[in-house]
Amino acid sequence: MLELTLTARDLAYVRFAYSPLWEVVASVRVLKSPPGGSRHRAWIDAVAPRLRSARLDLTLLSDLIPVPTRMIPAFLAPPPTTSAPDLGVELAGLRAQSAEAIRVGLDMLPTPRTAAIAELHDDPASVLPHLAETIEAYWRLALSPYWARIRGLCERDILYRARLLAEGGVRRLFADLDPMVSWDGERLRVDHKHVSRRDDAAGLGLLLTPSVFVWPTVFSLTTPPWQPTLRYGPRGIGMLWKPEPQAVPEALAAVLGRSRAMLLSTLDEPESTTALAMRTGLTAGAVSQHLGVLKDSGLVGAHRSGRYVLYARTELGESLVTGGKD
Repeated sequence: MLELTLTARDLAYVRFAYSPLWEVVASVRVLKSPPGGSRHRAWIDAVAPRLRSARLDLTLLSDLIPVPTRMIPAFLAPPPTTSAPDLGVELAGLRAQSAEAIRVGLDMLPTPRTAAIAELHDDPASVLPHLAETIEAYWRLALSPYWARIRGLCERDILYRARLLAEGGVRRLFADLDPMVSWDGERLRVDHKHVSRRDDAAGLGLLLTPSVFVWPTVFSLTTPPWQPTLRYGPRGIGMLWKPEPQAVPEALAAVLGRSRAMLLSTLDEPESTTALAMRTGLTAGAVSQHLGVLKDSGLVGAHRSGRYVLYARTELGESLVTGGKD
C-alpha cells in the first residue's frame, strides 16, 4: 500500500497529461507478459510479428522493464511537463538525464544487473543516445500507426475527469479513478501489492496520466525531484482495439460504396492502413485498395510519417462527408 499525503497546496496543483514515452514503456511490459484475458490481444498479434521481422534489438529497453514489475527506473519515462507532449519532446528530456540520475535509478532495480544495464550504468553518456534511438524505432513500428486512436482515448478520459474535478472536487475525482485508489480527505492510498510506503507530495502536487497499456493496474511515481504521478487505465479501454461502428450516410454510400464511404467517414484525423483496418473491421488489403481509389478520386491525401503512410480527408472529401451528414 502506498499512502501519499496531499496538502491544500498539493491539491491546487493536480493536473492531467498523457505521455507517449510512458506508453512505450508500458507497452513493452505488455508484450513481455500480456495480462490475463488481455484486452490488447489484437494489438499484440499485429505488432509482435512486425517487431520480429524488423529485428529490432530491444535488449536494454526490455531489461529496464522487468516482469513481474515492482519498479521501473524513473528516468526512463519522467512525468511530462506539458499536458500533451509528443515523443520528440519527451525523448529530449530522456537524453538530458544526468549520469547520476540514471545510476540512482538503476541501483534501485530489484533484479540482478544484466550486461546491457551494466553497460548503461558504466557509461550513460554513450549508451543513452542508443536507447533513445531504440525507443524511436520501436515507436514507429509498434505505436505510431495507432497513436491517433490511443491519444483520442486518453484525451477523452482527461476531459471526463476534469469535469468530475470541477463538479465535485478531488473527492469525486479520486472516487472514480480506479478501484486501487482511495482518498480519505488527507491521504491518497494506492493498493500496490509490492509497496508499503508513506510519502509526502511536498507541495509538488499530483499528475494524473491515463495510459492504455497500464491496464489493469495502476503505476505510481513518487521519486524526487519529479512531481508525484499516478498512471491509470482510461475509460473505454475495452473498446480500444475493436472495430468502431461507423454511421455511414446513405447518400455517400450510394455514390462511393459502403466500405469506401465508411473509410472516408472514419478519417476524422490522419490514420495508417493498419489502424483503419483495426477500426473498421476490414482487412488491411481491402483498406489499401479502397484508399487507393479514394486517393485517385481526390477525396483523401497521403503523407509519410517515418515508415508509415498516413491518410487524411482532402477538402473535397471533407465537404462530401459533412454534406452527407446534413
